[in-house]
Amino acid sequence: MTHTIREKQKLLARVRRLRGQILAIERALEGEARCEQVMHLIAGARGAMAGLMAEVVEDHVRTHLVDAEQHPGALNTEAAEQLLDVVRTYLK
Repeated sequence: MTHTIREKQKLLARVRRLRGQILAIERALEGEARCEQVMHLIAGARGAMAGLMAEVVEDHVRTHLVDAEQHPGALNTEAAEQLLDVVRTYLK
């Protein structure tokens, strides 16, 4: 079972929240909201998308690269944690 299936409900909940944020941007544009309001909504949606990507990447690394049970010769766990810290920082 892949991590996206195992974490399906959690990921879908994040996607649904993101959909709500995108719809809020659309409503703001339709309603001719002020620029700063639209920019705040866009920034929030961007952050949510980055958070979703970070979660999927982190689960992928932990499941497919450093799972010692599935991959006995897996990468160094400490190196993987360092990589994940960089990815999390980059995606913020």
